[in-house]
Amino acid sequence: MKEQTFKITAETGVHARPATLLVNKAGQYQSEIEMTYNDKTVNLKSIMGVMSLGIPKGAEIKITATGNDEEEAIQGIAEVIKENLGE
Repeated sequence: MKEQTFKITAETGVHARPATLLVNKAGQYQSEIEMTYNDKTVNLKSIMGVMSLGIPKGAEIKITATGNDEEEAIQGIAEVIKENLGE
């Protein structure tokens, strides 16, 4: 299992467009990938799950990947977050 924490710096937080980018990226990997915010964990491959978290600017999120390509999954998702949402 691999995990990494990120801080959301985008003014609008995690809204529909970046959430779609994250879900699409997560779907490219075989690993089980989850996002946690405020003690609530959702499947990162589910747009409804991600949107249900209502992640605002300044939030800390944790991405967890478990599976054969967990390392690549975390790296790929980190790139999407750093390009679109935060650090």
